[in-house]
Amino acid sequence: MFRWTPRRPGPWTAGDAKRAPRGRTAWTRGRVPAALAVLTAGLLAFHRAVPNSPGRLGSVLEAFLPWLGVVVVVLLAVALLRRSATALVALLLPAAAWTHLFGGLLLPGSAPGAHDLIVVQHNVSDENPDPAGTARALADADPDLVALQELVPTALPVYERTLAPHYPYHAVRGTVGLWSKHPLTGARPVDIKPRHADKSWRRGMRAVVHTPRGEIAAYVAHLPSVRLRASGLASAWRDESADLLGRAIAGEEVETALLLGDLNGTVDDRGLAPLTSRLNTAERGFALSFPTAFPVVRIDQVMARSATVAQIRTLPPTGSDHLPVIARITPG
Repeated sequence: MFRWTPRRPGPWTAGDAKRAPRGRTAWTRGRVPAALAVLTAGLLAFHRAVPNSPGRLGSVLEAFLPWLGVVVVVLLAVALLRRSATALVALLLPAAAWTHLFGGLLLPGSAPGAHDLIVVQHNVSDENPDPAGTARALADADPDLVALQELVPTALPVYERTLAPHYPYHAVRGTVGLWSKHPLTGARPVDIKPRHADKSWRRGMRAVVHTPRGEIAAYVAHLPSVRLRASGLASAWRDESADLLGRAIAGEEVETALLLGDLNGTVDDRGLAPLTSRLNTAERGFALSFPTAFPVVRIDQVMARSATVAQIRTLPPTGSDHLPVIARITPG
């Protein structure tokens, strides 16, 4: 009969050492989270290098670029749980990249100046059940200018009637409009219609606002919607419309220009480069505006030329699926 006799304890042999678990230290643990940290830093620092085809992957990344900060926080938790010095050191890279790109938005804004212009931008939704309440909420913020999109014929008289006591000047072209405390002149539509859109598609306008500090050309726009599909981001119409709008602003003769609109894109999205390359974006504030239930992106934008968008923030919800945004414009 076979009998097993336990091996007597003795000194380790070379074979024993090969079979023993390899020792781990704080510098050898956490190589995977360290590699992910380096990858995250690369995406933040070199997001423009991510190709936009197929599926406009670059634009998808840039639309949610600030949310890579959440990845950094998760990797930090993993690094602490693993007690990995390597991962903690690697996390300095994405933390520095995120801070460089977005840290300034978290800083407190400067005190308002006497000549600052306050503007509100809001896509009021063509299905808004309470246009009067929405108009009152916007007027209560007491801005100098109010830009609205998705103005449908049935709701437009309500907005006009409710805002009239506060804003004696207004202009509407198609489904976009501008209300102002200061006189408006030269109101006209701006053709930003993609070539294959319906002929009735009118979502751009321009007017000159005569402020105490001088004339400002104000553009109000609603760029085409984008769709996130299995094949990627469908944004061709939006990109074409942004290019047309960028050309119109480039030809604007009034030195100071404002753009207020639902641009269906973030300021980091390369699809809006025809606009962001010509206009200043907000220096302070994230102001995530869409969707109302859980805002994840700011697609409602305020941009300026020969002026500074000093700060932007959201206002409380209205009957729309967008949150209103309010911005402070500093001339010069």
